[in-house]
Amino acid sequence: MDLSLIAFLLGLGMLAALATGIWVGVALFSVALAAMMILVSAPTGPVLATTVWGASNSWDLTALPMFIWMGEILFRSRLSEDMFAGLSPWMRNLPGRLLHVNILGCGIFAAVSGSSAATTATIGKMSLPELKRRGYDEVLAIGTLAGSGTLGLLIPPSIILIVYGAATEQSIARLFIAGVLPGAMLCALFMGYVVIWSLINRSKMPEKEPEVPLIERLKATRRLFPVIGLIAGVIGSIYAGLAAPTEAAAIGVVLALLLSWASGTLNRQSFTDALMGATRTSCMIAFILAGAAFLTVSMGFTGIPRELAAWIGSLGLTPMQLLAALTVFFVVLGCFLDGISVVVLTTSVILPMVEQAGLDLIWFGIYLVIVVEMSQITPPVGFNLFVLQGMTGYNIFKVAKMALPFFLLMILAVVLIVAFPGLALWLPETMLSG
Repeated sequence: MDLSLIAFLLGLGMLAALATGIWVGVALFSVALAAMMILVSAPTGPVLATTVWGASNSWDLTALPMFIWMGEILFRSRLSEDMFAGLSPWMRNLPGRLLHVNILGCGIFAAVSGSSAATTATIGKMSLPELKRRGYDEVLAIGTLAGSGTLGLLIPPSIILIVYGAATEQSIARLFIAGVLPGAMLCALFMGYVVIWSLINRSKMPEKEPEVPLIERLKATRRLFPVIGLIAGVIGSIYAGLAAPTEAAAIGVVLALLLSWASGTLNRQSFTDALMGATRTSCMIAFILAGAAFLTVSMGFTGIPRELAAWIGSLGLTPMQLLAALTVFFVVLGCFLDGISVVVLTTSVILPMVEQAGLDLIWFGIYLVIVVEMSQITPPVGFNLFVLQGMTGYNIFKVAKMALPFFLLMILAVVLIVAFPGLALWLPETMLSG
């Protein structure tokens, strides 16, 4: 049978399985089993066993449940309230004022959670009622939260970067460092948009609040010290070469527990809820990774990735044309799958093309995460949209419309890192050159 027909049938089978609503991991295993049993003469059982074991027995993945647990602990703490109180006095003179707290708050929380949905929910439950009470434009308030919440995927410690690093055998420490400047760039783009919007739409901004004396602002800033200390302990230990990502994740859990205890939010119930939430999320990701690994191996036996890479190569696409096609592909795929599923489903097929085009795999990881970030605010399966729909009661498509300017800013961010690869590569090359 022609390999193109086989690939089409397998892709159709995957879409049909996902359309039924079954778990992504089950869909991956089902299609892989079908390919192995029908098209390949290799023994399916031993291949399945060794592949699942190999996908699970990865030291890099040990950091995953620890960072997830750290985020779950902080999600149940008073961190968002402290960040709002610490940041808001400094934002009052900036055009857009407290709307910037959404962006900076998400950027800071992203550096201690690694999750887009957790970042959106944690900052949103504090900031949205407060911004509404003070008379800020609701459309922009929700839009800034939807866009900035995606920073949880990019700013380290990013769960999706750990998954990408494990799937592609790239250094997670380098990926973390590579995500810093693009994350800061996205924050700057979002804040720049808010500044311009507020200057154009002065009538939609609330009355200026009384000036806060410098001494009061400095006192409020003290409430940021715990989270800054946590970021320094976790990310700083990686950047300084004192700890590997796995060790830093363990440090983060200990610091998060201490922070939660000091704020009075750590009790038996919150500890148990955080632990069970981290367990469920980690098991879900591990199941998807195991299924994706088995699908990758089964596709390797059929020869489809090799043929697909050869076909793409025969088209004579330039690297820019390939990236443009991949951007459209990932955005469309992200409309129906969560970010982690997009990464694990596509890396085995996409990476041969990327390597053939001469693209750096660390850079490609950052590019991929930014594109996947865009899918977090595109219907019908945008996780940030679901979170905000539950918070505001608005239709998911209305929330997506509010987030549209920030989707366009992410497209601009993709253009910038393509035009200036050093945005993603300069820091890891400088800090880890030895």
